[in-house]
Amino acid sequence: MEKMGWVLPVQRWVRGLAAVAALCCLGTILTFAPGYLSPDSLDQLRQARGMTPLTDWHPPALSLLWRALIAATGSFAFMAVLQSLVFWGALWVLAWCVWDLTASRHGSLAVLGLGLLPWVLTFVGVVWKDVHAAFALLAACAVAFVGLRLREGHSRPVVRWGLLWLGVLFLAYAMLVRKNAFLAAIPIFGLLVLALWRGPGRRMWVKCTAALLAALLVPAAAISLIAGPVQTHQSAQIVLDDLVHVLTVEELRSADVPPELRDRLVAAARECDRVGALSDAYWACYERPADGLRGDSDEMTSLWLWEMSGHVPQYIQYRLQLFASLLFETGYQYKAGVTPNDLGIEVAHPRLEDTLGTYVKGMAEDMPWLFRGWFWLAVAMVLAIRPGKGLFSMPVRALGISSAAYILGYLPIVPATDFRYVYWPAMACSLGLLLLWLGRRATTPPQTASPGAGTDRTVTEHQPTDTESRSPRSDAPASRQAAGGPAQAGPGG
Repeated sequence: MEKMGWVLPVQRWVRGLAAVAALCCLGTILTFAPGYLSPDSLDQLRQARGMTPLTDWHPPALSLLWRALIAATGSFAFMAVLQSLVFWGALWVLAWCVWDLTASRHGSLAVLGLGLLPWVLTFVGVVWKDVHAAFALLAACAVAFVGLRLREGHSRPVVRWGLLWLGVLFLAYAMLVRKNAFLAAIPIFGLLVLALWRGPGRRMWVKCTAALLAALLVPAAAISLIAGPVQTHQSAQIVLDDLVHVLTVEELRSADVPPELRDRLVAAARECDRVGALSDAYWACYERPADGLRGDSDEMTSLWLWEMSGHVPQYIQYRLQLFASLLFETGYQYKAGVTPNDLGIEVAHPRLEDTLGTYVKGMAEDMPWLFRGWFWLAVAMVLAIRPGKGLFSMPVRALGISSAAYILGYLPIVPATDFRYVYWPAMACSLGLLLLWLGRRATTPPQTASPGAGTDRTVTEHQPTDTESRSPRSDAPASRQAAGGPAQAGPGG
């Protein structure tokens, strides 16, 4: 009878969390309908519809997924719907696991509340590769938390391997749609493995790593061989930025490259200086030939290799200046609606768009540091170094390392100073701060409570370990709290 008394409230609360997540998801879908689209988004939509050839300028994986969704649903708008479903679904799973591990209703609700924070909600319905990468990483974190819940229940190996494959598929997709996301994915992969297996040996690490590589390389090879995207040499954008900002006009005039390219580089350097463009020279300053960067990339790369070795101080200064702009002058905190286009696509609910814009931009004006790269890098470093010794120390540290690695990885390649380049760190660090607070609360010895008053019970520091006896597992949160024990043995312990 006592067990049934626990089970019913637990089920009602989990269903309540699901209802709140579903309501938030519906509101997000309506607000962003049919999906906010930038010029990059529209370019990928045209490729998904077959209006233009598939290229690798933007990740082909996103365009191909969009193409499949259009074929299955008949509507391009389902991409924004899918984004909201993945985002709120991941938050609901995290909230459920937090409730199961801590029995804290406030904590589980706070996890869902993360999705309504202005620096998180701002891009939820924008079809961008940065958003897709962030949501895939968040979903992988949710899978890892399911592993934390289950590993104390002696789950069958097939369940663990099923969760691992689900997690690595999310991680692989994050890396397919954002190449530098591998820096953020590696710590999350470590969290996933450690959450599923208490002490994985070398052989287990090899198997799990092989699964991740297979999940990444097989679809990448299939896209390259079957879809055959046009090679655009998009990475030469970074080379172009370095050349026109590090070398002087006189040095560019004497560069050992074809005359046509030399003239374009000189003109780009002058134009960037005139308009004050510190980066993104390809779009802001460069006279683009018909074939884009394909014809110039090899010559520019050779010139870069030759010149940068003799301009190391200037190169370092330029990259530090640009990285500092990303940290301290982070811009583009909000993407308003749909860029004017020839496809006839417009925002479905302009007043909801205005409301969202007021909410996000108002917070950005009142508390600008919440939209700055330096703030989230500082938070990430704190979470990575001092994750506490609480229930969630291992995921807190993983989120901190993932965020810090992602931001620092932009140092040699940052293309602009947009907030979307720190979107995953802002989301991950917000979750990490909440888990740090909840984990510390969960390790505080609870006050004496009357019999049956278990809805706010917390995990104590004296729970049984693997070498101690453990009572049979039940469906009540109190009996599940032993699942929090192994998290204390993680990297933050």
